[in-house]
Amino acid sequence: MPTPAATPTPSAPPAPAASGGPRQPSTAVTPAELAAIYAATRMQSMTLAQKIAAMFMVQVPGTDPTPMKAYLEANRPSGFLLLGNNMPGSAEALAAQLAAATSAPAATPGLAPLISIDEEGGDVARLDQDVFPGADRLKSLPVEDTGASFTQRAALLKAAGVSVNFGTVADVTADPASFIFDRVLGTDPASASARVAASVAAENGSVFSTLKHFPGHGETPADSHTSIPTTDLSMEGWQTRDMPSFAAGVDAGAPLVMFGHLTYSSVDAAPASLSVRWHEILRGELGFTGVAVTDDMLMLQHSGLPEYADATSNAVRAVSAGNDMLLYNAAIDMAPSIAAITTAVQEGQISERQIDESVVRILTLQREQRVRTHPAG
Repeated sequence: MPTPAATPTPSAPPAPAASGGPRQPSTAVTPAELAAIYAATRMQSMTLAQKIAAMFMVQVPGTDPTPMKAYLEANRPSGFLLLGNNMPGSAEALAAQLAAATSAPAATPGLAPLISIDEEGGDVARLDQDVFPGADRLKSLPVEDTGASFTQRAALLKAAGVSVNFGTVADVTADPASFIFDRVLGTDPASASARVAASVAAENGSVFSTLKHFPGHGETPADSHTSIPTTDLSMEGWQTRDMPSFAAGVDAGAPLVMFGHLTYSSVDAAPASLSVRWHEILRGELGFTGVAVTDDMLMLQHSGLPEYADATSNAVRAVSAGNDMLLYNAAIDMAPSIAAITTAVQEGQISERQIDESVVRILTLQREQRVRTHPAG
């Protein structure tokens, strides 16, 4: 099952028995539970605007850490997305760049900014040092090769200062005409499920693994970077063909799932990223308790459809649907969207309890990453 890092707010651990009293049963608290307790406590001290800001992850271009640090200090998103233009040439140089960008006072004490990357290997690799096999090769190699490849990939990312890998493609297709074909780990539910689970298990403990693009890009050849791909596949068809690989990744402990901007019209007319129903399915049917993150929100506007032309409206709809984190492939002005989401909360469209639950999930990962990199606290 998923890592307990993102479970609902836990209660405080029981107090020890008074000296001389009867000995109480051992109730050891795990590091992940401690991180969740820390996150819940920290969340209580945040304003509504600060909570909403923490639900954003953005990309600041370039290899100069100064503008990255300035953006983090001014806006307080949960972290950064790294793209090709952020790569300085080596993992060692990237680690130094990120250390400078996230140093005090930009970083919040006790929490580490989340640094994410699309490091799938093969067709999608940001780091030149990632020479390990990607899905284009792994889909036809033994499952053990997937585990070995992602173990090495995760170690490289950890050394580079990256904490979140948007790298496990759980989509399934056997259609070479699909734009996602070269990036899928399996061409049928069984082979995809085994490799997805192996990928997640290999990354656990080094970086936070992410499954994408829920509920599955493989049912349509269209590219969501320029359109809203649509399929009329039934729920029963999805449960048979697309759900198994995502379920396998959730069961393997993936702490994040990325929602695709794609429509299963028989389930919901809205793209999955803006669909309450698809978020209910992920949480209810698959039992996912981690962080739900959107694909790049700017892709909605790039579709050219008038109903997705307004960035602030898209942000409100994404949070209303149940996303914990909104991803942006640019250094956006966060203020208008934060204001719009704040208004939606104040008017009752979004409950503040939902915001709180999302923020605890995010802060838990930030706390876990802080403890990983600074064991003393």
